[in-house]
Amino acid sequence: MEITHPPSKHRRNAAATKEAILRSGLVAFTRAGYDGVGVREIAQGAGVTAMLVNRYFGSKEKLFAEVVEVTFSERTLIADDLAGLSRFAATALVAAEPKSVDGFLLMVRSVANPRAAEILRTGIERHFQRHLVALLPGAQAGERAALFLAVLSGVRLMQQVLNSPALATADEAALTDRLEAMFRLLIEPPSEGHSPR
Repeated sequence: MEITHPPSKHRRNAAATKEAILRSGLVAFTRAGYDGVGVREIAQGAGVTAMLVNRYFGSKEKLFAEVVEVTFSERTLIADDLAGLSRFAATALVAAEPKSVDGFLLMVRSVANPRAAEILRTGIERHFQRHLVALLPGAQAGERAALFLAVLSGVRLMQQVLNSPALATADEAALTDRLEAMFRLLIEPPSEGHSPR
């Protein structure tokens, strides 16, 4: 019989420290963007030293990449099945409550930095684009998936960054139906004989 030992206090503390740094990084990057925050500020938010941030993550860039990976792994606007994809996205967009910590805001506030943009693009490809391409039937699945994500991002931009009064006061049921129709159009395969220009 194999004897297993409970994790040591040191190991538990290491996991808790890493989680605290990740959480502090997410909050800081979302609030100020990649260029607007330093390792010391993130360390302070986690209650650790900057040296510990670097020990656990290696650099601010690697911490940002880990924050993106963890945040983007939660697909809150994209369903796992094609049949419910358009309705799910439309309903989630309309019902979305503004949050101080959000993957979309993390993206918008960090994308001006070229390296951060590259990390974000990789995260979007891995967690959203590939998933959508695998769901979509027919030709030009990559293009249609990118357009789907562009509409999602555009609506979120109007809602959360620009605070569009028109979207804020729109009838929710009608807005959901309209968005669903747009998403359905985007995921529909191109008709036979249609070739891109």
